[in-house]
Amino acid sequence: MSPSSRRFTSLPAQVADALRQGIDQGAWKDWLPGERTLGEMYQVSRKTLRKALAQLQAEGLVKAEHGLGNRIMAPKSRKSRKAGTEQVVALLTPDPMEYMRPHTLLWINRLKSMLIENGSKLITLDGRKYFGKQPGGALAKLNAQQSIACWLLANSTESTQRWFHDHKVPCVIAGSCHPGIDLPHVDLDHYAMCRHAAGVLLAAGHTRVALLNERSGRAGDAESEAGFIAGVRDSRREAAVPLVLYHDHTAASLSRAITRLLDMPNPPTALLVSNSASYLTVISVLAQRGLRVPADMSVVSRDDEPFLSFLVPTPSRYTAGPYTFAKKILRPLMQILHGESVTTRSIRIIPDYHKGGSLRVL
Repeated sequence: MSPSSRRFTSLPAQVADALRQGIDQGAWKDWLPGERTLGEMYQVSRKTLRKALAQLQAEGLVKAEHGLGNRIMAPKSRKSRKAGTEQVVALLTPDPMEYMRPHTLLWINRLKSMLIENGSKLITLDGRKYFGKQPGGALAKLNAQQSIACWLLANSTESTQRWFHDHKVPCVIAGSCHPGIDLPHVDLDHYAMCRHAAGVLLAAGHTRVALLNERSGRAGDAESEAGFIAGVRDSRREAAVPLVLYHDHTAASLSRAITRLLDMPNPPTALLVSNSASYLTVISVLAQRGLRVPADMSVVSRDDEPFLSFLVPTPSRYTAGPYTFAKKILRPLMQILHGESVTTRSIRIIPDYHKGGSLRVL
């Protein structure tokens, strides 16, 4: 074939073909995903994507609606899922993958492999608009755009959980449910962990103890606070008073919280930190103040990460493997994918306490 007789397909035409195939296979429901999502999905510029969308609009497959996006106009028969097509689980989070904790990425990768072995697949979607105070409109549009067999919510707020609960959209919570919300969920037992941590600190002779807790709106952090307070009060040590300070999970916010603690007339001698990344900030600020761990301040981490084992002294912390977490989440997911009732709505994992060198016995 001579060069002049070869036929080349432009990039916009290739993207248009891929979108047609997705519509035919029922990859989306009533709406296409947003331009940003589609651009990332096909790794093309917005200019190229808009040319592809213009082709579909000219064909009458989609209709652009101002302020809303591209509505799928194909007949229902074209969008029906083909027999044998794998079911899709969508992980929905506030932040992109690159901002997630290493431990979270590990269990997500494990879960992805497990789902593939069971004939399903995991996709990830993110956006803070889905986790705000009034996420209903954004969630309704997202659910209409995607053809998802089951949603998996991570780092979810009460308002997001409430929407899925009220609209009876199949989902599993990777975390804890807020009060009054009945959704299948899997989480570490933060209440038990922090209650135990309070007992460990008190048993080591510390009566002035504090919890540095993230102001996150997540149920697990609220349970951590309740467990810590209960652990201190149940000890019946009159001198022991539970102290809780909040931060916004930024270095500046943590620094201010620690400064307030250290500037108290009678500052605490031991801290429980509810986030492993925050542990790094805490020990850094203490070092700037000339305080040593654990000689001048004992610090315990509620959470674990692989990098913590490289610190000196090794942090005292609570450990639970990512494989265990992924395996526990797989069970309710597969029950939903198989059309079954979830037998256990609440799955709690009790981590192991790892006694490191960051806790001093007085």
